[in-house]
Amino acid sequence: MVATIKEKEEINGLYETKLVMKPFTHFGAFLIMLKGMFKKPENYKMYWKELMHQCSEIGIGSLPIVVIISLFLGAVTTVQTAYQLVSPLVPASTIAQIVRDSMILELSPTVLSIVLAGVVGSKIASELGNMRVSEQIDALEIMGINTRSYLVMPKILGALIVVPALITISAVLGIWGGRMAGSMTGILAPDIYDIGLRQNLNTYNIIFAFYKAYTFAFIISSVPAYYGYNVKGGALEIGRASTSAVVISCILILFADYALAAIFL
Repeated sequence: MVATIKEKEEINGLYETKLVMKPFTHFGAFLIMLKGMFKKPENYKMYWKELMHQCSEIGIGSLPIVVIISLFLGAVTTVQTAYQLVSPLVPASTIAQIVRDSMILELSPTVLSIVLAGVVGSKIASELGNMRVSEQIDALEIMGINTRSYLVMPKILGALIVVPALITISAVLGIWGGRMAGSMTGILAPDIYDIGLRQNLNTYNIIFAFYKAYTFAFIISSVPAYYGYNVKGGALEIGRASTSAVVISCILILFADYALAAIFL
């Protein structure tokens, strides 16, 4: 039977309503998952071991890519800043100030968090998704273990502990990479670079960078954990969940970056 125009309009209206309500449904399920984490652990030693495992996986596993990206970010910022500052009225030490503030305020927290969303977020989503599809999560729940606290909470706490440390390392390496690039290319002498680093340092920028670090760490860990924990289907759905987790995490990081800047700056 061919649907009438009125029936088609009703179907389209229902579909649009579902599209509008879907984000709210996900947000409600996300809050329910977070609420389910806060229960008394069955075995503190088991939970502590899992937390240390996640800190090692997130921190040490991401350290090589953090080192490489940070060094090149600092080096590229130095070269491009020197290319833009062609006026003789601008002291050369200003390059170091720009590199320092750029790494602390934006490049290390935001760019590195987007990279970690792809590295760490996809790993978390695929790991939990595989456990859900293979019914390992169901088996743990049958044994009386709160899977939200045992599987999700250590990942979030581990990210909150390790990611700010990685961002701190990134900022330091980025500033040092900028110094090495300036020295190797002859753009800026190391002593002049060091003078610029010590000039006009606003310590609030460091505090603001940690605001970003903890916010982004929560997004990187909790959003992929939600998508992986709620996977339904097979291997194809695990891949889709990992992709959705990375995309949504990156969007939320950019949105949070703007919101934090608008509020605290």
